[in-house]
Amino acid sequence: MTTTAPAPTPATDLDLRADLYIGGAWRPGSDGGRFAVLDPADGSRIADFAIASEQDCDDAVAAAAEALPAWSATAPRVRSEILRRAWEILTAEADRFAEIMIRENGKSTADAVAEARYATEFFRWFAEEAVRIPGDYRLSPAGDKRIVVTRRPVGVALLITPWNFPAAMATRKLAPALAAGCSVVLKPARETPLTAAYVVDVLERAGVPAGVVNLVTPQPTGPAVARMLAHPAVRKLSFTGSTEVGRTLLKECADRVVSASMELGGNAPLVVLASADLDTAVEGAFVAKMRNGGSACTSANRFYVHESVHDEFVRRFTARLEAVHTGPGSDPANDLGALVSLAERDKVAGLVETARQEGATLVTGGHPSASGAFYEPTLLTDVAHGSTINATEIFGPVTAVVRFSTTDEAVDAANDSEYGLMAYVFGEEREAVSVAQRLDVGMVAVNRGVVSDPAAPFGGTKQSGLGREGGFDGILEFLEEQYIALTA
Repeated sequence: MTTTAPAPTPATDLDLRADLYIGGAWRPGSDGGRFAVLDPADGSRIADFAIASEQDCDDAVAAAAEALPAWSATAPRVRSEILRRAWEILTAEADRFAEIMIRENGKSTADAVAEARYATEFFRWFAEEAVRIPGDYRLSPAGDKRIVVTRRPVGVALLITPWNFPAAMATRKLAPALAAGCSVVLKPARETPLTAAYVVDVLERAGVPAGVVNLVTPQPTGPAVARMLAHPAVRKLSFTGSTEVGRTLLKECADRVVSASMELGGNAPLVVLASADLDTAVEGAFVAKMRNGGSACTSANRFYVHESVHDEFVRRFTARLEAVHTGPGSDPANDLGALVSLAERDKVAGLVETARQEGATLVTGGHPSASGAFYEPTLLTDVAHGSTINATEIFGPVTAVVRFSTTDEAVDAANDSEYGLMAYVFGEEREAVSVAQRLDVGMVAVNRGVVSDPAAPFGGTKQSGLGREGGFDGILEFLEEQYIALTA
């Protein structure tokens, strides 16, 4: 592995928005407070972002509620064209979009560019879905009535996004909500508010009416979110984050029976069968593990490799990891950027140390950087199923390999988790698909390292969440059915 020493990121004129956006206006927080947004590659201060007070959050919900009737009544074609313009602006400004993520999130250039493209596509996809909202019309079986089923916006939606994909998680929620006719309040992660503010700025330029989209960044977060969920105008919560926080939010939603969509934690198994083509398996597994530096809920977390191919897979995968260039994302030559914070780096280092204490063998990597939030690509073998690192969502560039003997053993181990978001299977296609169908997860990649697509439903089973984002299903999360009975 080659590591580039962290260096200060050159100053760039990104014209960053660092204020709240409420009722169609950019403004500082009413209490005047701000928090620092840092570049995790070198710790430099990028911006001071406005802190939203309780009054600011109340104002944002009130603005969304006031804008809701007119926006809901706006013709689907008009909503579609606004989303289409947002897609056009983001496409034209792709480099700027990516650079903001590199600066505040620490991503490599390749990861940031890929996310910018992926995030942008949600506006195009839901621009098309806005004009295709389904309904139903039929004669009842008794012949006494006509059954008419329509769908209408659920209401004001509170959207809460994480730091690991600050662009894609925002657009994956904003686009279907707006396409459905909902007004929204967006609350991004404290670590990455600049990307969210940029997306909101793009929507403003695309023509979203005042009050339809609002942006708040309260500190602390919990009480402010609970306050907004208790507001009678809020009828929808869409949250991406940890299962622990998701449980708390679901309890708060229960008080007013607020509709909730949850994309929560993952602990994705990756199974390499004896029949796997190792060239395909190594490359696919590398993408599944190292995409976004491993900081993804879909990241391959638990590697189960058949004993007949274990040693050769480990040898090839180690070589692949050791060829990775690690360093600031501002240098396109670097494959792996920084983790989002020093705390996140230290958490990953602690997991590796615990794994070694529990009997795992360190094959390569295993060291944090002396400065900056970097961690080496790491591979551990002799990992036991159920060990700490096997049962924990790593969220970093660490591969932990478990050896297995039979397919049933691998399937049982893969399903032995409270999570069920994502899985990967490598092997002869028919056998791999057979194994995929036995896995209790919402998504499976067969002989490939990525499944995410705006046109596909994204979501999990068990404690990995509720509902689906993207695909034909994504817009339905922001709509509710109304049945009208007509005389036959």
